[in-house]
Amino acid sequence: MGVSLRDVALLAGVSVKTVSNVVNGYAHVSAATRAKVEYALSQLDYRPNLSARNLRLGRTGVIALALPELDPPYFAELSRFVIHAAAGHRWIVVIEQTDGSLERERQVLDGVRDHRVDGVILSPVAIGAEELAARIDDTALVLLGERIYDGPADHVAIDNVRAAREVTEHLAGLGRRRVAALGVQDDPATGTAALRLAGYAEAVAAHGLPRLTAAVERYSRAEGAAAMARLLAEPEPPDAVFCFNDLLALGAMRTVLSSGLRVPEDVALAGVDDIEDGRFSTPTLTTVAPDKAELARTAVELLRRRVDGGPGGPPREVRASHRLVVRESTVGPAQTPSPA
Repeated sequence: MGVSLRDVALLAGVSVKTVSNVVNGYAHVSAATRAKVEYALSQLDYRPNLSARNLRLGRTGVIALALPELDPPYFAELSRFVIHAAAGHRWIVVIEQTDGSLERERQVLDGVRDHRVDGVILSPVAIGAEELAARIDDTALVLLGERIYDGPADHVAIDNVRAAREVTEHLAGLGRRRVAALGVQDDPATGTAALRLAGYAEAVAAHGLPRLTAAVERYSRAEGAAAMARLLAEPEPPDAVFCFNDLLALGAMRTVLSSGLRVPEDVALAGVDDIEDGRFSTPTLTTVAPDKAELARTAVELLRRRVDGGPGGPPREVRASHRLVVRESTVGPAQTPSPA
């Protein structure tokens, strides 16, 4: 037999209701009473029956996190933060890989009720505003990532235009005169590539620099290496490259170094995401660092509010913070701050 609230109440010398208030985190319990209850909980090794609690509330205690890919370090790190934030609400997280497929993303939107989850955090790639607006499943939904839909659901992201502008201005401010953007894609106007291209374009125009771009199909090391080779083959190759994520930048760095050029002396490189690989590459990688913990906490908190309060209230558009982390790939080891 498991330990019950009544057992804890008897040991602590309080009512069952008081024990319940402490277990559920209610604030209106005195510090002295809370201490007695927590001691009794510890002594009896009490474990709450979450299944029974969720059944009473009509909940499952499970949320879904749907991501385009699971192997990129950025999504792996983000998943860890979401799982940690969800644990604070006693949620278990199930993770779904959509491969950026329209069909898979539609299945997530329309089929979550069958999976018996309390809510969904979705990082969409292919789904459009029309599909979101036509959604009939009333499971709580929060969107995470760069695509902006102007209202169908709560959405959390960094300001990608501003971030791209900041890193491009950093490169131009170092005296680089041919700054390229590596990572252009033929995707919808609200996609990651379009937003980062917009910020890049604003910065080079403000500095009177030419606009140089290299396209990729996927944001991978291999694509970054191949695109960098094409840039270096130009009659006037760039002296700096803003890569739209860190994997592209690491691939580009390999090509530059393999060509007998130096980073950053001949070509300065910067990326976005602040993945761990970039902190240990040679040279270390300058990058835009999204606050992944804040992104995860905010998404989970928005989801909690929807789950607790239902679908009422207008959707919220929340901007998480980011910062430019300057490392060796743009300024060299002599000017680089201590590792961060």
